[in-house]
Formats: sequence, structure tokens, C-alpha cells
Amino acid sequence: MDSTLPAVAEELLKEIKKAFKETSHGTDTFSFRLKFIFGPCAVPALDLVDQRSVTRVTSPSGRTAYQVLGSSGKLYTCYSSCHFCTCPAFGFTVLQKSESLLCKHILAVYLSQAMGACQELTVSEEQLTNILLADEEDEG
Repeated sequence: MDSTLPAVAEELLKEIKKAFKETSHGTDTFSFRLKFIFGPCAVPALDLVDQRSVTRVTSPSGRTAYQVLGSSGKLYTCYSSCHFCTCPAFGFTVLQKSESLLCKHILAVYLSQAMGACQELTVSEEQLTNILLADEEDEG
């Protein structure tokens, strides 16, 4: 997994991925550890995964981003390769205050990857560029 998470978080996500490959069981056996490591964003992230709210967007060149439909109905763009989300909670709680490792959207991306629960969408290079630029326009 290409991220900047602490080793204990990386290991837990690897265990979840292994368990899903072997048994396709839910995250019940991991819920306590998820809550312990990721705090209050664990349960909402699991809800997003259950609702199949995570979409992996890929272009022909192989560029990838994730879009997560948040509980508010807003679509957020996440980058697992650099551990970033466009939501306000990520900017405030993670970047400014350093109160959390990540937001629920990024955790939902990591969990969806581990569980094989991502929706898949292939778009043209131009469409992916528009997705990425739309997030910049929303912020500015």
C-alpha cells in the first residue's frame, strides 16, 4: 500500500486484505482495532464502504484517483498515493490540527482497496484532468 500511514495502521490494513482474500468475511473481527487506530472516523468509513461509495477512477495512462461520495452527498477526490483528501475535515483535523491520521474518506478508500469493494470507472485523460481541476476550482 502506497501511503504515509504508521506501520501499525499499514499492518492492520494488510491483515484485513488477507482476511478478505481468504474468507470474504466482514470487518467485525477488526472493528475494535480499526476504532483504536483510526478513532472516530472508523465507523463512518466502514459505512461508506458498505454503501459502495468509493470509486476508483483510472485513465488510459494509468493515472488513478478515488472519488468518495460523502455522507453529505458531496463527492470528494482522494489520492491514496499521497494520502490526501479534498474534504474540509482532512484539511482541518489532519493537516492543521494533527488530531487524526486521516479522514473517513481516505480510510474508506484504504478499506475498499483491502476488501476489494471499490467501484471501477475508466475515463479519458481529459475527463480525469477535469475531475482534478474541478476540485481546485471548488477550493479557490
